[in-house]
Amino acid sequence: MKPAFADIEAAARRIAPHAHVTPVLRSRSLDALAGCAIAFKCENFQRVGAFKFRGACNAVWSLSEADAIRGVVTHSSGNHGAALALAARTRGIAAHVVVPDGAVAAKIAAIRAYGASVHVCAPTLAARDEAATRIARETGAALVHPFTNEHVIAGQGTAALELLRETGGLDALIAPIGGGGLIGGSGVAAKGIFPQIRIFAAEPEGAADAYESLRRGERVVDIEPDTICDGLRATFGQVNFDLMREYGVQVLPVSDTETIAAMRLIFERMKIVVEPSSAVVLAAILRHRERFAGLRVGAILSGGNVDLQQLPW
Repeated sequence: MKPAFADIEAAARRIAPHAHVTPVLRSRSLDALAGCAIAFKCENFQRVGAFKFRGACNAVWSLSEADAIRGVVTHSSGNHGAALALAARTRGIAAHVVVPDGAVAAKIAAIRAYGASVHVCAPTLAARDEAATRIARETGAALVHPFTNEHVIAGQGTAALELLRETGGLDALIAPIGGGGLIGGSGVAAKGIFPQIRIFAAEPEGAADAYESLRRGERVVDIEPDTICDGLRATFGQVNFDLMREYGVQVLPVSDTETIAAMRLIFERMKIVVEPSSAVVLAAILRHRERFAGLRVGAILSGGNVDLQQLPW
């Protein structure tokens, strides 16, 4: 089921006692490089260091008491797992997180630190889905899918809602796309406030299933991801594809080289820590300058959970 604008507003009220209202930052030097005015919504300052807490929190607090008492389960490469673990802790319920073998060690450590049980599986989406479904069946826990769950999508949209209510009119909004929960929720929120706003999604060339899906007019699910952006390797769901088409999302591909360069620029110019999956938005603006020339652009920096021992420069 696709969320509506009213669901985004309800999510904002539901998560208000638990989630941070993150800052909106600007950089004159990055504006000069990009040829546009960028308002960065800094979800790297959100709880668990990523926007994912919004959706997880909304999903957990949307559960009935009868369902919540049995706990929650999900699969995640890291950020959503940590977010669900913390959201479950705010409600005092159990959380199970299935993680693919080879996930970023710092993200797995965060999931455990928030009190969730970690279950490692093979690094494929099929293995993740199977393991999460099995645990849900065995424990009775509610399955909170990382990007197709309607409450997760609505929660993710609250970042764009906050951004647009703080900045006022913007010409364009850009967010990363992996599973599609953030861009879907952002589209619902942004178009609900400013119907004429243009919506863009930044995607790694090595995981360009969204770009290919829109180009072909059908959902593409057979791309093997090969990108430094570990948070953007998931194949998006049908509801996410439907939202992208409904809200006219344009997908802009970028290379890992461009993403790393943009990540370094953000570190240097803005003095903040972001992960590669966040830096794709600036990489896309810089690569596709003609799309944004002279515009007022909102850019969602999705998270800052980078392994500082493995910086890509």
